[in-house]
Amino acid sequence: MNLLLIPDARFTIPEPQIESGMKIKSYRELDVWKKGIEIVDLVYLVTSKFPKEERYGLTTHMQRTAVSIPSNIAEGFSRQHTKEYQQFCYIALGSCSELETQLIIAQRRNYLSDKDFSKLEDYIDHESRMLMSLIKSLNRGS
Repeated sequence: MNLLLIPDARFTIPEPQIESGMKIKSYRELDVWKKGIEIVDLVYLVTSKFPKEERYGLTTHMQRTAVSIPSNIAEGFSRQHTKEYQQFCYIALGSCSELETQLIIAQRRNYLSDKDFSKLEDYIDHESRMLMSLIKSLNRGS
């Protein structure tokens, strides 16, 4: 018995488009993922200057939170259903809020310069707005 599998439009992920009209084939092409990687790089840089006693506390927690942002974007992109992709984007968005809270804690303890705090805060804000745009575009496509 041969079954013909017809894709169900309710469960297909709209393919993100690059400005030139080409389809994105990998999460590595997504600007939102690239910005997430930049956040990871910045977090590792600033936390390397934190006091030694924070090595297993705030330092590690901030690094793991930062890593979860592009990781969830990548995992969501690889999922087969739009709703799953959206859920992973929401998780990445939650990680942005978590990281912002950790930044405030680090600043209040004078572990961060005002310049580093502002730069990371701007990156996280930009990432959050890009994630919301992506989530909205996935809503329109589903």
